[in-house]
Amino acid sequence: MDTIELIKNNLYIEFCIDEQQRVSLNNLSVKKNEKGLEGYFPLIQIHCSGFNQNDHHARKHTGSEPGSSLRYQRHNYYDNESGTKIEIYLKGDELSAVYHLQHYENLQTITVWCEVVNCSTKDIGLEYISSFSAPGISRKADVSWGKYSVLHIAHNNWYGEAQWISRTLPELGLTKVNEFSLDRISVENTGSWSSIGHLPCAVYENKNSGEALLWQIEHNGSWQWEIGDYQGELYLLAGGPNENENHCWVSLAPNKKFTTVPVSACIVEGGLQEAIQEITRYRRKIIRQCDDIKTLPVIFNDYMNCLSGDPTTEKLLPLIDAAANAGCEYFCIDCGWYSDGPWWNGVGEWLPSNIRFPQGILEPINYIIKKGMRPGLWLEIEVMGIECPLAQRLPDACFFQKHGQRVIDHQRYQLDFRHSLVREHADKVVARLVEEYGIHYIKMDYNINAGIGTDYLADSPGEGLLAHNRAYLEWLQSIFDKYPDLVIENCGSGGLRMDYALLKYHSIQSVSDQTDYKLMASIAASAASAATPEQCAIWSYPLQEGDQEEVVMNMVNSMLLRIHQSGHLAELSTRRFELVKEGIALYKTFRSDIPSMLPFWPLGMPSFDSPWLAFGMSNSECVYLAVWRMGSVDDTINMSIDNLPRAVRSVQCVYPSFDNSEYAWDETTKSLCIKFEKCYTARLFKIQVT
Repeated sequence: MDTIELIKNNLYIEFCIDEQQRVSLNNLSVKKNEKGLEGYFPLIQIHCSGFNQNDHHARKHTGSEPGSSLRYQRHNYYDNESGTKIEIYLKGDELSAVYHLQHYENLQTITVWCEVVNCSTKDIGLEYISSFSAPGISRKADVSWGKYSVLHIAHNNWYGEAQWISRTLPELGLTKVNEFSLDRISVENTGSWSSIGHLPCAVYENKNSGEALLWQIEHNGSWQWEIGDYQGELYLLAGGPNENENHCWVSLAPNKKFTTVPVSACIVEGGLQEAIQEITRYRRKIIRQCDDIKTLPVIFNDYMNCLSGDPTTEKLLPLIDAAANAGCEYFCIDCGWYSDGPWWNGVGEWLPSNIRFPQGILEPINYIIKKGMRPGLWLEIEVMGIECPLAQRLPDACFFQKHGQRVIDHQRYQLDFRHSLVREHADKVVARLVEEYGIHYIKMDYNINAGIGTDYLADSPGEGLLAHNRAYLEWLQSIFDKYPDLVIENCGSGGLRMDYALLKYHSIQSVSDQTDYKLMASIAASAASAATPEQCAIWSYPLQEGDQEEVVMNMVNSMLLRIHQSGHLAELSTRRFELVKEGIALYKTFRSDIPSMLPFWPLGMPSFDSPWLAFGMSNSECVYLAVWRMGSVDDTINMSIDNLPRAVRSVQCVYPSFDNSEYAWDETTKSLCIKFEKCYTARLFKIQVT
């Protein structure tokens, strides 16, 4: 049996080529010679219409054909700017394929994708192709995988983003009942919101081997992954849209190529938190480098618990004054600026309202600039309301369609970025905002789910959606090529499009639309698991009526991430406004460190039921730690912080300045004991090491 190996940065990858020239991924581990599945499991699971799925599989994507019949041809290694790449060439009677694996220097992370070519003389229908096929992840051992396997899944809901649950596989319904079963754990997303229901990533933790495997599907549309059992062990399959789960079927013509969506995976010693730290390092390596991702300017946005989509010059001017006084550096006018009144079903032309801005929209924009801030506007470029005049003038070909009719979701049409007229329209809108209005910041929102896709000029609705998703990314790249200093916030009703197809380009992500600052604390505390901390924009929105502790919690929610300031700042009392100003000023003293710090959670991953929350950011010199007492009946918490590189020199509450809490560090146990007298109290600590 021949092998293909890659050993880098304590990452051991081994492919086996058996006597029949079939290739499997046999080992992906932090331990050399750690064996995975004994036997054959296709390197790429490919199932096509009219082919036998040769397995007792039920809903599982195993036993695929012609994927199981592909044979090894050759492989290449080469180094590139990212690290080392392996390409494995496979061929069958009808299809040939190339398996791409990119390893990243100094990381324990890989990215995998596949190219499939029709080498027959007839069209072939693609029903399923895996991007990442990893058999034997449970590692043969003396105990059953059901006893030591934990799956960490990130639930992601509107107003409830990045909420992780951790369960054993039997608790999720997958139990070892035979050498194999007909069950699986499958998570999928279907539609144009890529992270509704779940984030496109998860972690399998093997308590027996002491390893954790995290995978991240990097696609801005439909996707699916599954874990099941095969030959007594567990396998993972992950990839983009397929026919069974996502209505995506592709007719591949002779000599034509289909490329799967990329899936990245990292494997580490440890558990969920160590895996998140490793994927954070990887995310930082792939994101588009720009000043915004390094300097982390403070953004004021007039929407949340503030103007709520009803901006006018009269309302904006005092807010602009207050935001500038507080220390904000961008001021974004949110939705509503393009309509005289109710606007939901009429959006699409993106022309400013003369009623809202009697002297023109340049009046508040120029006032923002005068006050030393950069101006921004809200857009939802992928949709048109059903009452939009432009939507009546554009041909049906510019919109998603099913069964000969335009797709309508929540009184909006979905624009199809495959069409040149759509891209021209989007280009003109952005050009007008940047070149005529002087906009430096766009909040790019997306508030519908266009469903399974479009069947117009597509083999299936899912294939139409996939082509649109890819066309939108190409358009986005063209915008950043043209305006490299433009900041475009990624938003999908908050965090419903948090994926690293989009976040490779966007330097900032709106994490949530949550309007309750107490609930926002749980989201903020876990946000760095969904995106890099420097990309996570968290609202801070002091209420018109509230006390000092309410302001403090709002600020602490955002201060280890990106401050997305809002609220009626001009109507706050002097003392409460000064707390906002104090928080922003403190943030500016350490924000340049955030892009090089790693997240950790000394109390475990947060949830809405957590009595206390703790989220930290660390480097070799210090730790910043945000702590929240939620509804806990106990006023004291003792938390272990054992990831410090050296002994602790000092612990200080750095925000707010009026702090009267009690806290003490125990160097022997490496623990911090904190006492907050009242529920819903938050503080920011700095732990300095020697």
